[in-house]
Amino acid sequence: MLFKIISFTAIMLSNSVSIAIGEEIGDPDAGKRVFAKCKACHVVDSAANKIGPSLLGVVGRVPGTVEGFTYSKAMIVYGEDKVWDEDSLAAYLRAPRAIVKGTRMAFVGLKKDEDITNIIAYIKQFEE
Repeated sequence: MLFKIISFTAIMLSNSVSIAIGEEIGDPDAGKRVFAKCKACHVVDSAANKIGPSLLGVVGRVPGTVEGFTYSKAMIVYGEDKVWDEDSLAAYLRAPRAIVKGTRMAFVGLKKDEDITNIIAYIKQFEE
């Protein structure tokens, strides 16, 4: 009986790991559809700023540092000791105002983990 429980647990853990790894990869095509919510204010495929800063090369960049964009003081302070990575972007995309209190970004955030993972996969295609 103990062997069956251990085997079942091992199978469940291996399935969980493969699902988690698959979710982290994301689907850039689905992310492009999610990015439609963002493109009124942001671009990802050029260095042009709009209402919001360009997101070209955002992964690996210090928050609040796009040349030519005027950030809120809150974003500048937030970025003093950080670099955007998948985890920090995911947290920010889920609840921008909770992560950066005082941000000027009006977007309330994405609720679905899948949307967040997919949009990050989409954004990561556009590296400088």
